[in-house]
Amino acid sequence: MKKFAIGLLALALAACSSQQQPAETSETLLPPIGGKRPVFDAAAESVAISGFNGNANVQRFIDYEVQSGQFTRHELENFFGGVEYKGNIVNIMNRPGTSRPWYEFRQANAGGTRVSAGRRFYAQNKGVIDAVAKSYGVPAEIIVAIVGIETNYGTNMGSFRVADSLSTLAFDYPRRAEFFQKELNEFLLMTKAEKRDVYSFKGSYAGAMGMPQFMPSSFRKYAVDYDGDGFHDIWNNVGDVAASVANYMKAHGWQTNGKMVVPVTLTINQELQGIIDEKTALTRTVADFKRLGVQPQEVVGDHEKAILYRLETSPGVYEYYLGLTNFYAVWQYNHSRMYVTAVRDIANGVSGDYRL
Repeated sequence: MKKFAIGLLALALAACSSQQQPAETSETLLPPIGGKRPVFDAAAESVAISGFNGNANVQRFIDYEVQSGQFTRHELENFFGGVEYKGNIVNIMNRPGTSRPWYEFRQANAGGTRVSAGRRFYAQNKGVIDAVAKSYGVPAEIIVAIVGIETNYGTNMGSFRVADSLSTLAFDYPRRAEFFQKELNEFLLMTKAEKRDVYSFKGSYAGAMGMPQFMPSSFRKYAVDYDGDGFHDIWNNVGDVAASVANYMKAHGWQTNGKMVVPVTLTINQELQGIIDEKTALTRTVADFKRLGVQPQEVVGDHEKAILYRLETSPGVYEYYLGLTNFYAVWQYNHSRMYVTAVRDIANGVSGDYRL
């Protein structure tokens, strides 16, 4: 297996970085240390033609990283020398998105097959998932549901080398080049800390990894080495996976024993439709919505923060809901109201108790 020869095996890096000084770079290409990354030059030759080390944008990235003191030029050029360009990833990213109504989305993502598979996954790993749930105060069913909707309980985690996917998107997808260059930096730092072969990490075409599909920045912030073996194994170790998901939820405001969603009745009008169309944010309370004629169909405190949203349950037919603080915590995992509701439905199906 190909190794990141100089530095992403931690001992080699320590020896290297203590002996080599960052190379001098052009002040016209680099901002000061701690400043913004160099602006992506869309007019530069594509890495598909130039290769990575021969590409102007890659060299700007290398200059910036060398100046930051986190890597040596030799390390990064060795890394890019082993990266493979994946043009099919760019083609996937450029496909037009499609929007499906809730009744189709739910069937595909939170239907009976997904729920029954979730029950099996939970039964097979109940001991460790329950222990994690108790430790973090995040329901076991929510942990299971997120793993289920993300990767169908680990059966579809992606087969791309993360080094290839992130490098391709960082330097041949101008629309989101800044985002993917940052994620590439996070990935390189991650592989140092994990002391693993940089080319061994597999993930989705966009660089999301493991059962919970963490991007490298989320991995570095929230991944947990639950069993203490020195590796945050979100690919194979259910304890690490469960603790990482629970840690993410807790860090994003999950309230133990709180509800996610409350159905409501209302008479839709222009003001309420305008609120539904707003960006997802907890800017109003349940009491605020009551004053606007929104009536919760379950007990919920007037002081609780909430958003109002709707789902198309059959063609042209809508139901309305308040999403509470725990709804918003899951929304930060994936910015889709349908995604969050699907997580809730899988979790309720796994538990057999519609309590979330």
